[in-house]
Amino acid sequence: NSIPQVTQHDTADITRLDAWRRKENLRNPGRKLSLLAQVAQAVIAALKAFPRFNASLAEGGNTLVLKRYIHLGFAVDTERGLLVPVLKDADRLEVAELSAAIATLADKARGRKLFPADLEGASFSITSLGSIGGGHFTPLVNAPEVAILGIGRAGLQPVWVGDAQAGHAEPGLILPLSLSYDHRVVDGADAARFLVFLKQQLEAPAS
Repeated sequence: NSIPQVTQHDTADITRLDAWRRKENLRNPGRKLSLLAQVAQAVIAALKAFPRFNASLAEGGNTLVLKRYIHLGFAVDTERGLLVPVLKDADRLEVAELSAAIATLADKARGRKLFPADLEGASFSITSLGSIGGGHFTPLVNAPEVAILGIGRAGLQPVWVGDAQAGHAEPGLILPLSLSYDHRVVDGADAARFLVFLKQQLEAPAS
């Protein structure tokens, strides 16, 4: 009732990113990297490039607080419903550390071992339906945050390579992206730039 929310959708070709992750997991079987951790790492880079998304709007909508830290909330499906534990100072972690920290908090959520402090203080949230299925959807902004990213299940789709005359289709692993935001803080152009930057991060594993 209080947030004028807009959702913009896009997709990212994560074929190379997924191949790199699988190769790393074979090389280091005791340190599994998750796709969610890779997405989180790309989101962190996007939040640094677009700090307006890493903010909160004070009650009344008159004051925007830009955060000097990145605390990532991520949704976990549990028997008691959806819980959103918060990974504090996520920007200080490498992708392997992100993966391990996310797994630990998710296990605590499912085992009913979270403390109230584990659920507080997020500056941006990610929610994923990848383990269940589905494509684009409309995640709800978790006030006082100003934006949330939803990711659907990645699936193989034909991707056109080359120009219109000499090109050809190849299978690509396509990840649905859904970015919801508070329109009092973020407009459509800013959201489009955020998604374009995020796509570039996900589609270029070397970054």
